[in-house]
Amino acid sequence: MNWQELETFLTLAEELHFGRAAERLHVSRARVSQMTKALERRVGAPLFERTSRQVSLTPLGRQLREDLDPHHHGVLEAVAKASDTARGTCGILRVGFSSPLASERIMAAMESFRDRYPRYEVQIREVHLSDRFGALRRGELDLQLIELPVDEADLTVGPVLVRDPTVLAVSTAHRLAGRTTVSLEDLADEKLLLIDGMPGYFTARHMPDRTPSGRPIHHKTTTKYWQELLALVAAGEGVTIAAAQGTRYYPRPNLVYLPFEDVEPFEYAVMWRSDDLSAKALSFKRTAMEISAADRCRQPGSC
Repeated sequence: MNWQELETFLTLAEELHFGRAAERLHVSRARVSQMTKALERRVGAPLFERTSRQVSLTPLGRQLREDLDPHHHGVLEAVAKASDTARGTCGILRVGFSSPLASERIMAAMESFRDRYPRYEVQIREVHLSDRFGALRRGELDLQLIELPVDEADLTVGPVLVRDPTVLAVSTAHRLAGRTTVSLEDLADEKLLLIDGMPGYFTARHMPDRTPSGRPIHHKTTTKYWQELLALVAAGEGVTIAAAQGTRYYPRPNLVYLPFEDVEPFEYAVMWRSDDLSAKALSFKRTAMEISAADRCRQPGSC
């Protein structure tokens, strides 16, 4: 049996998206398709249903995932545990988060993880937007849950655990403040305020400099701190693009959050250093994935 085929199958079964699976595996979409078809030929039947709009598991694919999952994680945990023992790694797990919604998912995973693995201590800390990978690379964190995209050669991106709709933050005096929704075209000639230090690929994904019709959106880098940026928006210095959780966690009397009609949601994924995933970190990742899957199943029509 080809281990790469199984790894590809399980990753695609989690993501149900060829592009995201390819990003996680650091291969091309064509390679994901090739490995999937090879496994389907080996099994003798389709494992995925593919349409132009979505990818889903067939009943046989669901059965195979359920049968493989515990064995796959068992192998990974055995290797990670051996590495922990060889290095004398202590029983403290350090997990980072970049937003309040991400912290809620981390804390939910912490509660379940502590019940399963009481010998481990879990410590959490905030990851600042202006230094998204510094603490992870310095070994101050074992895992972190932050916004995508992440395109760093030394970091491995796991499954998406949280999705949050995208909104536009404007002052109550702004010309768009009375709208119920907005589109990217509404940002023509606006001054879009940005956090300093964000990777170029991240701003390219979330902070466009052109509308769909090609009209300019002016960028201005202002500060390293999110609360300060919101204060500037509230003062009428510009607008900014944010996740919808801001309406709950960062309300201000002089600020309005407007849902986008034509922008994909923010996605948050767990990630770690590619050369260093400990047994305890692997177990925490698995716990967080299970909680995320359970949350999705509680939504009508999701399971």
